[in-house]
Amino acid sequence: MVNSGDTIFGRILRGEIPCDQVYGDDLCMAFRDVNPQAPVHVLVIPREPIAHLGETGPEHQLLLGHLLLVAAKVARQEGLESWRTVINSGAEAGQAVFHLHVHVIGGRALAWPPG
Repeated sequence: MVNSGDTIFGRILRGEIPCDQVYGDDLCMAFRDVNPQAPVHVLVIPREPIAHLGETGPEHQLLLGHLLLVAAKVARQEGLESWRTVINSGAEAGQAVFHLHVHVIGGRALAWPPG
């Protein structure tokens, strides 16, 4: 497994790669996805290098709650009244970048089930 600090998201956090940031604080950053799947597609990532949700434990409880609260804040900030949050965990689930991230997707009707 690649160290999540060495991923493209790690490079974004270090300022090595520019992004269209929409939110940031001491625990996380949110920015627009470069390959959006809907009119609004924002990624919320922790500053801590965690590869995926399966690597979290009780010590991450506050961080995980914070990521979801930020996802909701960003959705409202983007003018969404309804949206989908997605956390892919592992390659077979569709995770392409192994740094934990929450997708905030909206701005159009979303089909169910996904995938």
